[in-house]
Amino acid sequence: MAMHLDSYLGSLFLIFCFAWFLTSPAEAAVKKYQFDIKVKNVSRLCHAKPIVTVNGRFPGPTIFVREGDRVLVNVTNHARYNMSIHWHALKQFRNGWADGPAYITQYPIKTGHSYTYDFNVTGQRRTLWWHAHILWLRATVYGAIVIMPKEGTPYPFPQPHRETKIILGEWWNSDVETLVNQANKLGLPPQTSDAHTISVKPGPLFPCSKKHTFAMEVEAGKTYLLRIINAALNDELFFAIAGHNITVVEIDAVYTKPFATRVILIAPGQTTNVLIKADQPPSRYLMAARPFMDAPVPVDNKTVTAILRYKGIPNTVLPSIPKLPAPNNTKVGLNYNNKLKSLNTPQFPAKVPLKVDRHLFYTIGLGANPCSTCQNGTQLTASLNNITFVMPKIGLLQAYYFNIKGVFRTDFPDRPPVQFNYTGAPLTGNLATSLGTRLSKVAFNSAIELVLFWINLLTVESHRFHLNGFNFFVVESGVGNFNPSKDPAKFNLVDPPERNTVGVPTGGWTAIRFRADNPGVWFMQCHLELHTMWGLKMAFVVENGKSPEESIMPPPKDLPPC
Repeated sequence: MAMHLDSYLGSLFLIFCFAWFLTSPAEAAVKKYQFDIKVKNVSRLCHAKPIVTVNGRFPGPTIFVREGDRVLVNVTNHARYNMSIHWHALKQFRNGWADGPAYITQYPIKTGHSYTYDFNVTGQRRTLWWHAHILWLRATVYGAIVIMPKEGTPYPFPQPHRETKIILGEWWNSDVETLVNQANKLGLPPQTSDAHTISVKPGPLFPCSKKHTFAMEVEAGKTYLLRIINAALNDELFFAIAGHNITVVEIDAVYTKPFATRVILIAPGQTTNVLIKADQPPSRYLMAARPFMDAPVPVDNKTVTAILRYKGIPNTVLPSIPKLPAPNNTKVGLNYNNKLKSLNTPQFPAKVPLKVDRHLFYTIGLGANPCSTCQNGTQLTASLNNITFVMPKIGLLQAYYFNIKGVFRTDFPDRPPVQFNYTGAPLTGNLATSLGTRLSKVAFNSAIELVLFWINLLTVESHRFHLNGFNFFVVESGVGNFNPSKDPAKFNLVDPPERNTVGVPTGGWTAIRFRADNPGVWFMQCHLELHTMWGLKMAFVVENGKSPEESIMPPPKDLPPC
């Protein structure tokens, strides 16, 4: 009798547990990944070369998570280069140790060593990406992060039939690090890439690339979600699909008010999710991308293509070609960016800081500093508020957390040292910049307004800035001088786009707002690798709040040593 009773109670307990499992909310999962950094020979454009990869894959593996999950990525470095991985735009609340920029939040992972990035995915969903954050290694070391919403949380747009990743990139026939080192010795920019790529394939317009063409099959009448990532190092890109409208529904892992367009503009570091309905006559259509550059600056002005094929259509059918804007079509770029608005619903509000605690004004400029070994006796540089950032030899977050003296200063100026007509004739006289590792210290939870402004030194050019640790609201952009007495009246404080990477128009300005609610040291840099190399970067020190829950977490035990 006792045995029968025990069996009955045990069965009852299992039934109760199963019912609880079905009715209780799903708990956050722990997702584990192993990243082995290794060299692999890859061929493109009739050229073969060794490249740095993750797990021998190019692009690297996709991180699949659900909002609320914990992620553990163990990175083991088998390559000859030191390595660090940046989880681009994951907020890493209180956890800069997992952010990844070399010498900002960590020492790089040395050859033969490992480090486990341990972070939570909170308050973000849809599409982000990861990439190497040292030297120019993100030319080949990158991959997607797909963040699904919490269980039971629907998309704020129609459920797509299928989802596809579109990763835009660049390819050099020569070794990228060799080209960069040679250019640095001459004080000049390295040569531009030899091709753009869609999911690492240049497409049929390039030699030896018929088999290196990305293809996507669709069924007539179905709707598809494209997760588009610009992993290019230096080029902002127009993207379009022949014959089809695309509907933008998300940028930088934040939902937007949907709008239809023929072409999108996407900068290095940015992500864009779009819906495409297969509503055209069944055939083959080209997807294509090429650079947007409205300044007299050399770019890789070649068009990369891929195939969108309706099911049942043979490969012998010639594909239609999309009409992309001219590379210098500023009007199309500005009109597209002006259409981007936050969704701003009760479920997905746009929490724009309305009261600003601190106003910052940073001028962006190119310059030239003396260089005895360089070709012209000068080396091209870039600066914010005339300061060219010098990379430290000790990680800035470690120096701040452990109070190591002499690594950096916290006197980065809120405004440029000299004021003048920033958009006037190019200044070619005194182009020297000040060198230093200077950071800006801001109070925890303070509301920051930052105006980024391009000044006409040597030439004007557009820039794309990425701020680690935060999203921000792009409240306004403009061309010409920023007028602090008039322009703020035009700010969109209701539903501005929320981003992590933003553009500064050629010869113009962009105003962003964010709340400094994430303690730590957070890198801000131009996401054009060329300009970052020249010093167009800085960092914010966000002070701790009043409680342990508002303070930097202790470093992990396996943090890479010096």
